Amino acid sequence: MSKTIIHTDKAPAAIGAYSQAVRAGNTVYLSGQIPLLPESMTLISETDFAEQSHQVFKNLRAVCEAAGGSLNDIVKINAYLTDLSHFATFNEVMAQYFAQPYPARAAVGVMSLPRGALVEAEAVMVLGE
Repeated sequence: MSKTIIHTDKAPAAIGAYSQAVRAGNTVYLSGQIPLLPESMTLISETDFAEQSHQVFKNLRAVCEAAGGSLNDIVKINAYLTDLSHFATFNEVMAQYFAQPYPARAAVGVMSLPRGALVEAEAVMVLGE
């Protein structure tokens, strides 16, 4: 099976040795997105968790679209929060980007994230044949 590298200027460029996403067959593996603005590669906010969460989903949406899909094609999300007290806020923001049935998800508390981000999310998307 071949793999296709997905890239879009509408999402932040990779800040390491990885691709924004990789398609293998009809499955797309989206790398973790932190709340960077694609144009400036800076955090949308230093302290506003909700604003950071919105930017994470906007970045994921841009990569999904570059791969030929949408957020609704995501089947699994892994979310990383530096403070689990923001769990309810993350749920509220996520619900604004997805319709039921929601994708499977894990939410994990972590000590720190790149660039001082408060939240990061990665996903797996399955496209139609």
